[in-house]
Amino acid sequence: MSPDEHLVIVGGGFSGTLLAINLLRHDGPRATLLERRRSQLGRGVAYSAAHPSHLLNVRAAGMSAFPDEPEHFARWVAARGEGAGQDFVARTLYGAYLRETLATVRRGREDRLALVAGEAIDLRTGSERAVLLADGSTIAADAVVLATGNLPPHAPPGIDPDALSPRWYVGDPWRADLAEGVGEGDTVVLLGTGLTAIDAALQLDAAGFAGRIIALSRRGLSPRRHRDGLAPTKGLANPPAEPLSRLVAATRADAAEVGWRAAVDAYRPVTQRLWAASDAVVRARFLRHLRPFWDVHRHRLAPAVAARIDQMVAAGRLRFVAGKVQGCVADGAALRLSWRPRRGEQVMTTIAARVVNCTGPQGDLTRTTEPLLRVLRERGAIRPDPLRLGLEVDTRSRVVARDGSADDSLYCIGPMTRGGLWEVVAVPDLRRHAWDLARRLANANWVGGEGL
Repeated sequence: MSPDEHLVIVGGGFSGTLLAINLLRHDGPRATLLERRRSQLGRGVAYSAAHPSHLLNVRAAGMSAFPDEPEHFARWVAARGEGAGQDFVARTLYGAYLRETLATVRRGREDRLALVAGEAIDLRTGSERAVLLADGSTIAADAVVLATGNLPPHAPPGIDPDALSPRWYVGDPWRADLAEGVGEGDTVVLLGTGLTAIDAALQLDAAGFAGRIIALSRRGLSPRRHRDGLAPTKGLANPPAEPLSRLVAATRADAAEVGWRAAVDAYRPVTQRLWAASDAVVRARFLRHLRPFWDVHRHRLAPAVAARIDQMVAAGRLRFVAGKVQGCVADGAALRLSWRPRRGEQVMTTIAARVVNCTGPQGDLTRTTEPLLRVLRERGAIRPDPLRLGLEVDTRSRVVARDGSADDSLYCIGPMTRGGLWEVVAVPDLRRHAWDLARRLANANWVGGEGL
């Protein structure tokens, strides 16, 4: 794109903000950063709705917004007396860092990047391309980048949200005060045992909830912890020759020798290439059989968070359970949740004052209620990836339409591209994605570092 053309970025969370920042850094086209919730502009859900007890899952040294300045965030933290590179700092602090970085890069160049609060509901194509907003206004655009971030969790099988009061059933854990209206003798059930459930448990604990918390998932697996003082693992320079389906045994052998953390982390630099080299059948097998184990070992907890969770478990206030939801109905002023333990036949019943959907972000376009994505899918402008992890894009981040064509004026960035990249949910992957697309749109030449 030329500097005089106009790009609209739909979504002002981490991915959209980083893309906007990098467009300014590389003299890209004029841009508008569009975010429906003004409070999330420059931060997104992850860093705006976080509780002070929520810590980053990566040390500050690994959280720079820029691949060409790896110490940027660590220096920012140290300058404010908030910690050092090896510390796990608060997510709210990272949100402040993103907003400040955006403001700093934009200062004096406001004409190159507009910040707009509004909700995109449709795209107009043709010679008069534009983004249509919910308030009836439009924003002319030569190209559009979808940076919508993670979609809210879908209702798990056995749960009908329409039949349950929002007072008792919380479909989106980031949109509610989970401790409001529950007391010491109550039980709160978290559907899911991953990072979202950990955040919900910490939020309940910080709010003073003294009742019982049950975290339920098919396997009952919870995230492992980072280890203090562990030397960084030198990742693989090239993917192993073995296909993805044969690496499990090799990884177990490595784990026995160097520890599971180092064995898993060694794949970090080559994960996307391993995924790209695997066909749809192998990818589906990975998701069905190994994804839960990969997630809890790959995406770990800060030691302080893990210690607090262990304390809650030891005190009997938090329990991780393996099982499958069978149904959930109103029972007076509470919910009656029925579930079957893993490898069990007897259906159990739990009376819960609140049930919270913590199954984590989803990306199935066929089930989304997001107005823009729903309209684009119905029109055929976008299509789900084969595994329904998000929407399909080509190797240049261009969105693939229903007929298989790719549009030079419509791109996607961030977690919704995980079907083609898999590892594109953590900051190191997202910043690289933003960096690459910004430089491509700005026609920038690559000079060393992490670029195209």
